[in-house]
Amino acid sequence: MHAPGFVIAAPQTGSGKTLITLGLIRAFRRRGLVVGGFKVGPDYIDPAFHLRAGAVACPNLDSWAMRLSTLAQLADAAASNADILVGEGVMGLFDGAPDGSGSTADVAALLGLPVVLVVDAKGLGQSVAALAQGFVNHRDDIEIAGIICNRSGGARHVGMLAQALDAVLPGRRLGALPQDPTLAVPARHLGLVQARERDVDALAERAADLVAEHLDLERLEQLAQPLALAAFGAGDLLVPPPGQRIALAEDDAFAFFYRATLDGWRQAGASIHRFSPLADESPIADADAIVLPGGYPELHAGRLAAAVGFLGGLRRAADQGATIYGECGGFMVLGEALIDAEGASHAMAGLLPSVTSFADRHLHLGYRRLRLKTNTFLGDAGTAYRGHEFHYARLTEPGDAPAAFDVADAAGRPLGPAGACRGTVFGSFMHLIDQAPERHPARVLH
Repeated sequence: MHAPGFVIAAPQTGSGKTLITLGLIRAFRRRGLVVGGFKVGPDYIDPAFHLRAGAVACPNLDSWAMRLSTLAQLADAAASNADILVGEGVMGLFDGAPDGSGSTADVAALLGLPVVLVVDAKGLGQSVAALAQGFVNHRDDIEIAGIICNRSGGARHVGMLAQALDAVLPGRRLGALPQDPTLAVPARHLGLVQARERDVDALAERAADLVAEHLDLERLEQLAQPLALAAFGAGDLLVPPPGQRIALAEDDAFAFFYRATLDGWRQAGASIHRFSPLADESPIADADAIVLPGGYPELHAGRLAAAVGFLGGLRRAADQGATIYGECGGFMVLGEALIDAEGASHAMAGLLPSVTSFADRHLHLGYRRLRLKTNTFLGDAGTAYRGHEFHYARLTEPGDAPAAFDVADAAGRPLGPAGACRGTVFGSFMHLIDQAPERHPARVLH
């Protein structure tokens, strides 16, 4: 059984896509449906909300960073054994890499899924029609099958929006959601406060109540379409496993990892053993690999510096020749020190010579083309990957260790070397997504 689906998108970020997606997942669950989900683009936080709202799966789908075979495999898995597939877009509908790939529209076109456009109607009157009509007509390879007005006002405002949309796009209006301050979701410097840190169940319940009252759920079910992109058979690993017994840091400081990557490691025969650095837990003693994913170590620098069991366990593993790999926040913790927002320096593991600072913040954001500078578990020197960078910390002292990657932006402009390697320990600010894709071939239809 493969579920038909649709993609929730918007003209710009901040329109309410995530809350509406959560409400739809929970509302469809209430109707007895098994809901599959996905998130377009590189995002660690939203998929966790989807899963806690009731989605049985929520992979990230990325048409810039992923090989077409990877994207097809993950989409196929999300739709398998579900009744309906609800995807959430990224940023504005057409926003992605400079060539347009990676956008919600690009993923919707590749998958053959209709788009439901969420328009922030606050401050809009009849102009909503021009905005919606412009999005509907912008690309002829996607179908905007439905329109939701979010943050609408009273009955008069809702009637004005309805009249304007029905005059130019009859049959596409799915309803209007009122403003609801109880649905505010707090955010911090890398996005929403993590799902693990709040009561997502209560949030999803309230969102589902609102969605069920104001949207036409039956029409939403009816407009869902089956995937038009066929799976390619058994796919390659997104990222090779770093070992056979992998200790994975996971808590509020280390939470940014892709489940699809972990699934691939398990399928390759590796076992994954989670531990919490914030609880001063050491990685398992017989781990042949330790992974420190990204997250928010800058918010917990004092606790991590005081976690002598955790830091000692890392150092012992390095002495024994275990592979130790850190991404973004994990890379920061592998260094000599982490300077917090107040300027205080906290000693870290000291396995790499770098010092990073959150005191003088500067945004680093975007897709990245990566090429290994030395042989690692990821492959031989020269092996290419694609990934993403999103952080505010700065590398204040790089140290004298060899770099891990040569890096370029999405357009191929060189950004220089990144990261550090010392023995079996290495890492960088980069988040790996998949092995570098070839140019996407023509879409493969069922």
